[in-house]
Amino acid sequence: MKTASRPIALSVAGICLASLAVALVAQYGFGLRPCNLCLIQRVPFVLAALFGLLALRDGQPAALLLRLAGIVLLINGGIAVYHVGVEQHWWASAVCSGGQQGAVAVADLLAEMSKPAEAQCDSPAWSFHGITMAALNVPFSALLGLGILWAVKRSEA
Repeated sequence: MKTASRPIALSVAGICLASLAVALVAQYGFGLRPCNLCLIQRVPFVLAALFGLLALRDGQPAALLLRLAGIVLLINGGIAVYHVGVEQHWWASAVCSGGQQGAVAVADLLAEMSKPAEAQCDSPAWSFHGITMAALNVPFSALLGLGILWAVKRSEA
């Protein structure tokens, strides 16, 4: 690994793991239940952190792994835009459809009633003056992804 890539890889892993920690504290510490789209948005952070950690190993193509981390986070920015659109009721979500169609057996209804209600993607668990966590994730993921790609390109020059 080039020594110039090491701080980038450490930063990627650290920022992504810290972001996941914030999401888990919000969920378990403050009781903010995530919807399906919220859970999906955690996956790119896990992947980017893994790419960052793998880039630290000798013999690994660090630049390629860090570029993948940047691209994954840019994709996450797009997922967050989609999530904001669902929250604002600009479009419906296929991921958080909300219910079954057709006839439902009474036993199935009783089983569903015993489960805790799932968080809905179109009603945010938290907002501050209309800004939700999904809305905060749009610039965060996009800028982090762009920053990683820029840093990798600059380190190779």
